[in-house]
Amino acid sequence: MSAESIKEALETRQVGIYFGAVLTAGVAALLAPEIAAVRTGINPALALMLFSTFLQVPLADLGKAVVHVRFIAALLTANFIAIPLLVTALVQFLPDDPSVRFGVLLVLLAPCIDYVVTFSHLGRADARLLLAATPALLITQMLLLPVYLGAFLGTDAAGLVQAGPFVQAFVWVIAVPLLFAALVQLWTARSRTGERVSTAFGLLPVPATALVLFVVVSAVVPQLGPAKQTALCVVPIYLAFAVLAPLIGWSVARLFRLDAPTGRAVAFSAATRNSLVVLPLAFAVPGAGPVLPAIIVTQTLVELTGELVYIRLIPRLGNRNSVTAI
Repeated sequence: MSAESIKEALETRQVGIYFGAVLTAGVAALLAPEIAAVRTGINPALALMLFSTFLQVPLADLGKAVVHVRFIAALLTANFIAIPLLVTALVQFLPDDPSVRFGVLLVLLAPCIDYVVTFSHLGRADARLLLAATPALLITQMLLLPVYLGAFLGTDAAGLVQAGPFVQAFVWVIAVPLLFAALVQLWTARSRTGERVSTAFGLLPVPATALVLFVVVSAVVPQLGPAKQTALCVVPIYLAFAVLAPLIGWSVARLFRLDAPTGRAVAFSAATRNSLVVLPLAFAVPGAGPVLPAIIVTQTLVELTGELVYIRLIPRLGNRNSVTAI
């Protein structure tokens, strides 16, 4: 069986593979709560997943992506103007508990910088452009998140957000895998051995994504028990966000007259939040107990389920009458 046929088989069965990983992890976490210790493996698993994804993206073209001004403008407008307006409306339905509001705001106001690249690639979006935009997304959310939290909750809440976890996640989850992917691509261009190695790594995106799902769910399910009621009360908010956010992202992309793959990238970015990066912030908040992490990880579980729907539905956006970007 050739590498290409194996890759095609994995991609064809990816939804079943992902659901299997989630269910297996959930059962394992319930039967053996100590498996939560795999939390330390989240970033390495993400790095592997993104490395395999970056190999599929022509990194030599990233420079062209950076100067796609209209895409960057649409991406920032969707994530830092339109989505905060949606969040403003949704938080009105939350309890008055400051911990609950802080947790929901912390996760919904921060756009993803890691596995959104993988899911957008699977969903026929322009992952190359989204990859190139990750530094802009990271820097902007680091600057604006304290501002937004201060506006919603006051300066005390804003002061709990530290830049360290964001920078660390960018370096180890984005920059290092990107560097290794670039080195492998250079090796591939100059060596037959490099080409064979690259082909082998090309089989990794689906298994690596399944590994991330397993590690995350295994780590977070035990956190839900002590704060079950709190977690359940935020599920409707997360479901509403999961439905509305990609539509808002796509609408913003249409306003900026982006083509279909680029518009899909904006839709994926608007719908996918930075829960894996802000989770360490939740664990570090004094007195947060199980409540704050539970709120964050509940969004992770809802979002991962939503991503499996997005990779089926979002590719249909713009199939007809799409507007070509200039």
